[in-house]
Amino acid sequence: MKKQVLVLAVTAALLAACGKKEEPAPVAAPAPAPVAAAPAAPPAEEKVLNIYNWPDYIPEGMIAAFEKETGIKVNYDTFETNEALHAKLVAGNTGYDIVVPGVVFAKPQIEGGLYQPLDKAKLTNLKNLDPAVMQVLSKADPDNQHLVPWAWSFTTVGINKGKVEKALGKMPMPENAWDLVFKPEYTAKLKSCGIAYLDSPTEILPVALHYVGKDAYSNNPDDYKVATDMLAKVRKDIRMFSSTMIDDVASGKACAVIGWAGDINIAAARAVENKSKDVIEALLPATGATAFFDTMAITKDAKHPQNAHAFIDFFLRPENAAAMANDMTYNSGNLAAKDQIKPEIAGNKSIFVDAEYMTGKMIAPGSFTNEAREAMANAYNRFKQGK
Repeated sequence: MKKQVLVLAVTAALLAACGKKEEPAPVAAPAPAPVAAAPAAPPAEEKVLNIYNWPDYIPEGMIAAFEKETGIKVNYDTFETNEALHAKLVAGNTGYDIVVPGVVFAKPQIEGGLYQPLDKAKLTNLKNLDPAVMQVLSKADPDNQHLVPWAWSFTTVGINKGKVEKALGKMPMPENAWDLVFKPEYTAKLKSCGIAYLDSPTEILPVALHYVGKDAYSNNPDDYKVATDMLAKVRKDIRMFSSTMIDDVASGKACAVIGWAGDINIAAARAVENKSKDVIEALLPATGATAFFDTMAITKDAKHPQNAHAFIDFFLRPENAAAMANDMTYNSGNLAAKDQIKPEIAGNKSIFVDAEYMTGKMIAPGSFTNEAREAMANAYNRFKQGK
């Protein structure tokens, strides 16, 4: 536009210099191009973040460190089962910005529009994550648009080694650890020192299905009858259905459990800290175990999504992911953190599982239809009630 005005001015000057009597008609300067309005900045969020997570599932001091660095006040609440979280999400108006669903539940939650897509431009530390873990998550979350791993582990059998050996007497440990909690010959002996099951249908039924030779994530309601027929044979030997597995194992209320390997390892660490003689172990069953991945997601009704992104990116720093492994004995799926993980944690095969077991025997998460989920809940409740 400046060049056009300059040419017109030079032309007029030349004509005047030549004595031309007729003045050229004035030429209107082109109107200035409209200037695009700058995009409105997002409204400033209050310095608050509301998180809903599992109990005993964050390294000590992490929240305080985030608050000190950002000035964002964190309100941190906990839930005990995926079912409880799911019910809150479906009801709406959760009051939370970040929740930590298991990936088995996350797929229908994503499909139901219960989460916001991530703004990956705000997550500079995504590059630290293990591509193999993200590939697993993509089965529930195509293109990894909504979920970021918090931690992963697997559902398995945990034992208080000394108490189990004493209860079994001359009976040797089974080759397949699932026999300890599913086979009457073993449960009849271990009931004396206590058998505990996680109080969750989506944890117990998949491993029971697998034990009886069915798909762990079967959507065939008939398969649940086969699994519960097996479970009914050992129901009388089960001492408790636990939502506080770490405390129950660490305090000696149960000597054989179906639990999360990470929680069993936390109980083992507490026993060591308390100078207990109990040796607690998470086992690797010969026929495999069910892997689970807990993930961070931003709720659809989050009032502080910018703060939520800030916390997710904070958690994905190598030092914070390493703290998860070191303090909580769970694998965070963060490759950049490996050099900062304690040798005794990195060398624990029930935390950092050997590739052979991982690829050959670990059962990847699946998903359930609504009909199958209802059948599972009904089957579990009948089993739990001894009907």
